[in-house]
Amino acid sequence: MENENVEDVKEEVLIESQDNSSIKISDDVVAVIAGVAVSEVPGVSGMAGGFAGGITEVLSGKKNLSKGIKVEVGEKETKIDVNIIVEYGTRIPDVAFEIQNRVKKAVETMTGLKVIEVNVHVQGVNTDITNQEQDNNVQE
Repeated sequence: MENENVEDVKEEVLIESQDNSSIKISDDVVAVIAGVAVSEVPGVSGMAGGFAGGITEVLSGKKNLSKGIKVEVGEKETKIDVNIIVEYGTRIPDVAFEIQNRVKKAVETMTGLKVIEVNVHVQGVNTDITNQEQDNNVQE
């Protein structure tokens, strides 16, 4: 596997296993898992990250998979905030519900942490209708 998607570890969660050994999971790892799950939801145009997220993508030349994701990890649970831009014409409650389900399932399956909240914040709407029409024509 290539290292281009590996990001620096900042904060870690310590999970104690049965034999007194431990597993460390970074907050960034949880954010990347959530980001990948969000990117697979139809109707999501993109992630709404801050200025720093955009600069990171430009300088590194790679996609920031945790852009627009804020994670608070406790000992055995996590809260996740997702900031998205939706495609014009999509039903926002349906998109948000699908994001919540996919993020919860992905994070719980991969990390073993209990996801207690997935808050979806719609930050904008992509109104570039010409690109959407071209995408629809390609799919037909």
